Parts: sequence; structure tokens; C-alpha cells
Amino acid sequence: MRGLLKRVHLSISGCLGPCDVPNVVMITSSEGTQWLALLDSQRHYAMLADWAEQSKNADELLPLPRELQELALMPYREQPQLTFEGHR
Repeated sequence: MRGLLKRVHLSISGCLGPCDVPNVVMITSSEGTQWLALLDSQRHYAMLADWAEQSKNADELLPLPRELQELALMPYREQPQLTFEGHR
């Protein structure tokens, strides 16, 4: 419906790595990886899908909505988080 299939892939799976927290999302791109955790409402998932669609339309990763940024997770100390500054 949103035309994301060739640009954004959503997979439902078991543990993605940090299994001590529920409802984890991993966003990967050529710029790195961003983890979000504790997504616990339909609103969170709708915001994530809206962000993905807007990023696709802009042809770059846009900043995550503030409410999602607040759910950022650092599962591994040595891994930097993505900044989502929109640089190509």
C-alpha cells in the first residue's frame, strides 16, 4: 500500500539480539544500525511506518520522530547509533 517493499523491509522474528527487552526494532542502512525498544502501542508502529514512507519519498533517511528517538537502545557498547541527519 505504501510502496515500501523495494526500499523498506519489515520482518517479524524472535530475538534480534538484546532479548532482555521486549518489542525491539532494528533499523539498518549503509550508515549503520539503530535499535529501538519497548514499542508498545499501535501508535509507535504507525509512526515507524509513516517515517519509513516519508524517508522513501525524500530518498534519504529522515530524522525519526522524537517519540521514537526516546525509545533508542544501545544493545552493544561498541556500536554507534545512527544520527538520521539526512546526509547522503
